Amino acid sequence: MSKKTIKDVDLKNKTVLIRVDFNVPMKDGKIIDDNRIVQALPTIRYVLDQNARIVLFSHLGRIKSEEDKRKNSLRPVAERLSELLERPVAFVDETRGAKLENAIKNMKEKDIIVVENTRFEDLNNKAESGNDPELGKYWASLGEVFVNDAFGTAHRAHASNVGIASNSKVAVAGFLLEKEIKFIGEAVDNPRRPFYAILGGAKVSDKISVIENLLTKADKILICGAMAYTFFKALGYEIGTSKCEPDYVDYAKSLLDKGKGKIILPIDNVVTNEFSEDAEAVTVNSNEIPADMMGMDIGPQTIELFRKELSDAKTVVWNGPAGVFEFDQFANGTKEICKIIAGLQDAITIVGGGDSAAAAIGMGFEKNFTHISTGGGASLELLEGKELPGIAAIDDKCCCCCD
Repeated sequence: MSKKTIKDVDLKNKTVLIRVDFNVPMKDGKIIDDNRIVQALPTIRYVLDQNARIVLFSHLGRIKSEEDKRKNSLRPVAERLSELLERPVAFVDETRGAKLENAIKNMKEKDIIVVENTRFEDLNNKAESGNDPELGKYWASLGEVFVNDAFGTAHRAHASNVGIASNSKVAVAGFLLEKEIKFIGEAVDNPRRPFYAILGGAKVSDKISVIENLLTKADKILICGAMAYTFFKALGYEIGTSKCEPDYVDYAKSLLDKGKGKIILPIDNVVTNEFSEDAEAVTVNSNEIPADMMGMDIGPQTIELFRKELSDAKTVVWNGPAGVFEFDQFANGTKEICKIIAGLQDAITIVGGGDSAAAAIGMGFEKNFTHISTGGGASLELLEGKELPGIAAIDDKCCCCCD
C-alpha cells in the first residue's frame, strides 16, 4: 500500500485542498474534545511552511434537517483551529457558490479557509455521502493539490474524499493518513512476531471479517467484551441474561474450530443482575454464570491470563473494550488491558479506534501506545484486509522502474 504523501509533491505557493476529520463531539455549540483537530495540525503546519493557501473540508455529524444544520456548523471548529495555530483562520458558511469561490480567489500565501460542513450537501440529495460526481468535480476545481488526511472517513466513498481525489491532478496522503496506513496496514500484513490481536466490543457480527482475516495472520486472538458471551454459548455454557447474538452462535463455534487454539476466551467474568452502574456485582468462572445474571466485565483471572499471553508480544492490535467501561465499576478489565499493553517492552502497540481508543485516551494512556487510530470503522476495515476507497483514490508512488 504505497501511496504518495505531501512530501512527494511540490506544494509551494499552491492552493491546497485538505480533507480533514473535524467531526468532533459538540454540546450546546461547544467542542467537548478537540483531539481530531489536534491530530490534523502536523499536516496543516507542513503545508503552511510551503507558503501554500489552505482550504479545509470536513463533515460534522449527520444532517437530516435544518435544525441539524444549525447545530453542526464548523464555525466553532474554525475558531478552535485558529487558537491552536495562533493565526487567523477564515470560515466560509457555504459549501459552494460565489462566496466560497471569491474567498479562495482572494487568498494570500499561508491563508487558511474552513469550508462549511460538507454534510450540508446531504440535506436534499445526499450529494456528499453519495459521492455526487458534479460535487466532487466542483470541489476539486477550487485547488491545485488535494490532500486526504481524514482516516475516519477513508472507508467511505464520499464527494469530499474520493470525489475530489478522482478529479484532481495531484491527490496525496497527509501525515495522519500516512501514519494510519503504516501502523494498522503494516501491523496486519507484515507484523513483528509474536502478533496478538485483542478484540472486544458488543457484537461478533461486527467483527466476523476481522476475526477471519486475523486467524490467518495473528498468532493469537484474545476475545473480550460482550461478544465473548456468544462464544460461551457456542461452548454450551450458561450465559444468563448476558448479551448474545443467537444467530451467530454456530458461526462462533466454527471460528473456534477453525482457530485450533488461536482464540483465547475469558475464564472469569464480573456479573450482576441488572445493567446499572451501582448494581451489586460478583465474579464467577465463565462456565458458572447464574441464569439470572449478566456479564459486565472480565475478571481478575482473565486479566492475568491475558497478561501471560501478551508477555512476549512484539505487535499488539486492540479493538473494542473488555466490558461496560462507561460504568466505573466495570471499567477495570479495559483499564488493566491498557496497563498490560502500555507496559510491553519493545512492542508495536496499536489501538484500533472507536470505544477502545476513547477508553485509552480517557484513562490517561494516550502516550503509552505506539499508535491510537482516529477511525473506528476505517480501522476495522483495514483489519479485515479490505481496500479503503478513500485510500485507493490517492495517487500511487511510482515503482523504481518508472521514469
